[in-house]
Amino acid sequence: MPERIRSTNGVAVPRGRLNRFVRLGVTAAGIGAEVIGKGLGAVAIGRPVDLQGIALSPGNALRLTRELSRMRGAAMKVGQLMSMDAGDLLPPEFASVLAQLRSSAHPMPPRQLRTVLNKAWGEGWYGRFKRFDLRPLAAASIGQVHRAITPDGRDLAVKVQFPGVRESIDSDVDNVGTLIRLSGLMPSGFEVRPLLEEARRQLHEEADYLAEADALAEFNGLLQTAPEYRLPALHRDLTTPDVLAMEYLSSRPLEALDDAPQALRDRVVTELFALSFRELFEFRRVQSDPNLANYRFDPQEERLVLLDFGATRTVPPDLAEAYRDLLRAGSQNDIAGLRAASQQIGYIGPGTPAQQIDLLLPIMNAAFEPLRAKDGFDFAASDLAVRLRDQAMALGLEAGYREVPPMDVLYLHRKFGGLYLLARRMRAQVDIQMLAAPYLRAGSST
Repeated sequence: MPERIRSTNGVAVPRGRLNRFVRLGVTAAGIGAEVIGKGLGAVAIGRPVDLQGIALSPGNALRLTRELSRMRGAAMKVGQLMSMDAGDLLPPEFASVLAQLRSSAHPMPPRQLRTVLNKAWGEGWYGRFKRFDLRPLAAASIGQVHRAITPDGRDLAVKVQFPGVRESIDSDVDNVGTLIRLSGLMPSGFEVRPLLEEARRQLHEEADYLAEADALAEFNGLLQTAPEYRLPALHRDLTTPDVLAMEYLSSRPLEALDDAPQALRDRVVTELFALSFRELFEFRRVQSDPNLANYRFDPQEERLVLLDFGATRTVPPDLAEAYRDLLRAGSQNDIAGLRAASQQIGYIGPGTPAQQIDLLLPIMNAAFEPLRAKDGFDFAASDLAVRLRDQAMALGLEAGYREVPPMDVLYLHRKFGGLYLLARRMRAQVDIQMLAAPYLRAGSST
């Protein structure tokens, strides 16, 4: 047996469709009971009853977060997407608790981990390692990562998929959707169906570790002449549909740069924006998950470390060109151009009311303020994110805007929206105009 560091007990991943359905049902019943109990209590003392306010209490957020974290898989992924895609529509106390789903999950207990690895590598797999740490480095919605060292000295990060993830995706998404609808956990007027379908598709993609291995190898090739980025090397001999073996890279979370010098923070965020433009217009292959944990920093070499290519998507050429038109119009304060590009992309449909279009276009134009800033844009000094949030809420909740663009568009929207939020968090100053200029000149092509 290889030497191991001390392991934690972990929490077993619930197996079986009925078992997982029952667990969600118990959670829904608990939330419902609190809503009824507090509602009756308010009636008894003559106070107005706010059932949705009760459902969206921090206590219910904590109840939901704990259960989705235990279940992992598609159930947890839907919770993560709720916290990102509906965060501006949820009470801050509720959203802040739910946001914990984006950072960590319960790991599997060692016995369940061994069962998964026995299936993937065969009995006696531990003989292939000099050391395999049972304590995971990290655990997320569909898997956890372990450090291992082979007899020939390879230092590895081994991502192990939770058991039953692929089989439970569709039923989990349906069950969580039922929980959301019955418990009143989302504000009235919020359309949850696109979020659920996005979770379903994204989970099916991310659960295919062989496809992720191919994407990792592809991006290693695409960025081999870009020394500012560091990616782990793939180790195919230990990779299976349930296990992804990669080079272990020493790195720190980007949050560790919160107090770093301004120049370093600016450089890191600039490099992420530059990479996103390259992905969209040069590679037409986009790592579309905006989770902050996918980006880390190597303090020794001062390089960005890129992780997790499970959500990599191909951008159709016509969509890339439509986005080029959209960015070009935004950079020129061209409202008519924004309207034409928005129709081409799908933000405006044939039946979108004129009143909603009149509200939407100024919001979109405001979103391109960083692209029009001639000497760089100071994300920390701008209230852009707050203004966009307030205007988007008014558009959706008051004006009734419900246009759902194609899924590829939603992924790109989330990608760039995530970068805006990261830049604000890092208090970065970035010359977006300079970065985008080569791709927006007349005659430029993908």
